[in-house]
Amino acid sequence: MLKIALTLGALALAAPAVAQVPDFPSSFKTQEITTNGATIHVRVGGQGPAVVLLHGYGETGDMWAPMAADLARNYTVVVPDLRGLGLSSKPQSGFDKKTQAGDVAGVLDTLKIERADLVTHDIGNMVGFAFAAQHPQRVGRFALIDAPVPGVGPWEDILKNPLLWHFRFGGPDMERLVAGRERIYLDRFWNEFSATPARFSEASREHYAKLYALPGAMHSGFAQFAAFDQDAIDNRAYLAAGGKLTMPVLAVGGEKSFGTAMAAVMKAAATDVTEGVIPDSGHWIMEENPTATVAMVRAFLDKGR
Repeated sequence: MLKIALTLGALALAAPAVAQVPDFPSSFKTQEITTNGATIHVRVGGQGPAVVLLHGYGETGDMWAPMAADLARNYTVVVPDLRGLGLSSKPQSGFDKKTQAGDVAGVLDTLKIERADLVTHDIGNMVGFAFAAQHPQRVGRFALIDAPVPGVGPWEDILKNPLLWHFRFGGPDMERLVAGRERIYLDRFWNEFSATPARFSEASREHYAKLYALPGAMHSGFAQFAAFDQDAIDNRAYLAAGGKLTMPVLAVGGEKSFGTAMAAVMKAAATDVTEGVIPDSGHWIMEENPTATVAMVRAFLDKGR
């Protein structure tokens, strides 16, 4: 299945319709790292202290290309696709964020990176939080962007928001309902969570829709959400046992999305929280306002140097 996914993924990446999707610099290398029951597709480039960029649902590690290009000037930048998404393998299980934090640990071990900063978005926030809670000594600084963390702060109230209906979308027919209609399903998120939907370009929409149409990708996406209840249990256990995170945290919200609420969430789980808001942006910060996002994240990371 991995060979099929890689072949189809290569065809999707080569299609003319995706020509506008930002590319990683040619100096970045890709590799497949087998660890923890999955094979993780990873892009690595740059030199200097390590920083890991973790994407969320509706995108892949490709979302980070503009930020990776900027940070690679003086950081070693590591950009995985989460298990089940993008060009990573599509296992049937392991989508709780505790397990996926093990994927991150395995990638860093393979690359011989002991300590790294984290920059995360959406479900990447949840994977990054699980990694930071389990391995606080391996995280220097942690920037989380525009998504809650299961079990942390006002989680139960957040679940009641009707815009987040997809958190509970499940049942035996869900994959059959979207098979061949991946673009229709994903457009809902790209449109409803954008301040300006047109900024999530047609090229990007086609690019990601093809990747999410790969065998097993939609199953994996649904499994990411289905694991939230277990993630909440795990996160509450981390905080009860180890207390709040103590590394510097940047909590960033899109102005027309989580906004300052992102910092309110993280203050329930970390002792050193800086609030950030990306202006003129909804949830899709790297499509809607990449310049401001890169500048804010870089300024935060550079403080630790």
